[in-house]
Order: sequence, then C-alpha cells, then structure tokens
Amino acid sequence: MTEDDNMAGGFGFEDLDVYKAARNFRCRIYKLVQLLPKEEAYALGQQMRRAAISLTNNITEGYGRHNWQDNTQFCRIARGSLMELVDDINICLDANYAKPEHLSDLKSNSLDVLRLLNGYIAYLQKRKSSKKQA
Repeated sequence: MTEDDNMAGGFGFEDLDVYKAARNFRCRIYKLVQLLPKEEAYALGQQMRRAAISLTNNITEGYGRHNWQDNTQFCRIARGSLMELVDDINICLDANYAKPEHLSDLKSNSLDVLRLLNGYIAYLQKRKSSKKQA
C-alpha cells in the first residue's frame, strides 16, 4: 500500500459506515464543547473530547487487530464511550449549556451511531459463527 493509497481512504476502516457516523458525531461533540462556559472547558470539555476520541479510536483499533474477538471488544469499549457522551449531553441539557433542540438532535444522532455499532458487532459475531461452520 502506498502513501497515496492511504490518503485515498486505503485503510479500510474509513469506509465503514459505523466509523463515518462516529467520526461525524465526534465532530459535533467538539462543536458542543466550544459552547461550554469557561469554567467547564477543562473538566467537562476535556472529558467529552477524550470520550469522543475514544469512540473513533476504539473502532479503528479493533479494525486493525484483524481478529473478530479483539474487534468486538474494542467496539464494546467504543459503545461505552458513546454512552458516556450521552450522559455528558444530559449534563449540558441540565445545566442549559446549549439549546435543548440541539442537544436532542445530538442524542438522536448518538442513537444512530449506537445502532450502527450494535450492527457491526452483530456482523462480527455472525462472521465468527460462519467461520466455525466452514
């Protein structure tokens, strides 16, 4: 694989719908963090950034392991990071850090990412089962 292949999305994980959705969600979380008041920029803001990074990093790390068990486990960790972000969105809602409509839309977006993650995990499990039967 050449460097040009990598720049054109040659890594494989970049083509996954779950990765694309998680990456978009991460970008939206970063925009939300910019709305936080100064006193929350470090504590809550940093925590949200770390969880958003963890979401996409774990999807890609699992993909790179080329082992269904590792891939599944890293996707489960990504799912945990996603749930953490939903709670952080709730914190923002409770503290009125952003418009309720915006936060509701983010939570809806998180459900889309969750469905894709769960579907990808199910796909990995099914592939494992079909390889055992072969």
